[in-house]
Amino acid sequence: MFDLFGKKFSRRKLLTTTGLGVVAASAIGLDPELVAAQTQTSKGGELPPQIKFSPDESPTTEVSSGGPPTALPPAKRLGFAIVGLGRLSLEEIMPAFGMCKLAKPTALVSGDAKKANQVAQQYGINPKNIYNYQNYDNIRNNPDVDVIYIVLPNSMHLEYTVRGAKAGKHILCEKPMAISVAECQQMIDACKKADKKLMIAYRCQYDPYHRAAIRMLRSKELGKVKVIQADNGQNQSNDISQWRLKKALSGGGSLPDVGIYCLNATRYLTGEEPIEISAQTFSTPGDPRFKEVEESVTFQMRFPSGVLALCSTSYGYHQSRRFRIFGSDAWTQLDPAFAYNGLRMTMSRLSPSNNMAEDVTDIKMTEKSQFALEMDHMADCVIHNKQPHTPGEEGLQDQKLMATIYEAAKTGRTIKLPAVSGLDVTRGPAPVTLR
Repeated sequence: MFDLFGKKFSRRKLLTTTGLGVVAASAIGLDPELVAAQTQTSKGGELPPQIKFSPDESPTTEVSSGGPPTALPPAKRLGFAIVGLGRLSLEEIMPAFGMCKLAKPTALVSGDAKKANQVAQQYGINPKNIYNYQNYDNIRNNPDVDVIYIVLPNSMHLEYTVRGAKAGKHILCEKPMAISVAECQQMIDACKKADKKLMIAYRCQYDPYHRAAIRMLRSKELGKVKVIQADNGQNQSNDISQWRLKKALSGGGSLPDVGIYCLNATRYLTGEEPIEISAQTFSTPGDPRFKEVEESVTFQMRFPSGVLALCSTSYGYHQSRRFRIFGSDAWTQLDPAFAYNGLRMTMSRLSPSNNMAEDVTDIKMTEKSQFALEMDHMADCVIHNKQPHTPGEEGLQDQKLMATIYEAAKTGRTIKLPAVSGLDVTRGPAPVTLR
């Protein structure tokens, strides 16, 4: 078991309420009596000790379950306000709170009062903690809210980050961070001025399979890595009214929406920043979906270590979400890699017992909610005053590189970039898994 809490939460005491109704607490697996009882306590603190059991399977031959999870009591968890109640919020983020150990939902921001009230009832959120986009700034007066999670169209990230920081709240923002480099920098500056943390929701960087792939590459388990191939795309709906097909709202097409996963993966796998980029774009003539935004992008990058990245993204091909790392001694892949769940990892290398055979191995790990992991990481960073693993600078760098990809595609040139020394220069300390 990993113990994140080497010191007690010693920052300013925060007035707290439970933020969870008794019915909702029971629905997501919390003890209603515990929720009701713990109403006068400061937030944060140490995780309780893990309950131990003697193994009922051989520890030398069978995979360990890791033991039962631990979590802060509900009243000590940090309160999150979810801004935007679209598909991602309702299908993934809100249910993920039931698997969180440090975070809980305490407020909602939506332009649809009927929807917000229904969601609040489902998750036991006090109706007084429902806001709209006009009175959003009043969240400054709500001690139930510690972190604002922005889940809005890309063009709205800047405004609601700046307003949230001015309201005195820490910010977790969906990716892409914004629609321009200048907007990303404004978001960083606003949070620094307010002395509030800014984290970009790169959920894959908190996923166990992706963390394992990083370790394989960095530890040279695959030998010397030569090439990374990454693909992420889907056949987008014909509903041309959706915001993702409006450039003013999205900032682009497949590249900032799903292609950013490929871009970001090559960067966090290697820890490096590219020194050369070339690219091409294509949109099917006459397809009304791509009147404003691009359909497909392919881009190639070269990293200082010599690793080459070959990436594709599209709104026009059948769903594919994968990457493969090619090393001199072995390759490993995740397919799917960028889905919310169901990730599969495979490794291939020469069989140690038969030089005429290839060992292709499935690597299986306990699946965890990517959204719960990222929200708990944000909560831990607030509690212990740590830099998030994926701060605003990480989102800013992807925005800079996407602008370069578009420029390379437009000009047909291979664009050279200055070398950046060091690894993970735009990231904070690596996340630690909570039991």
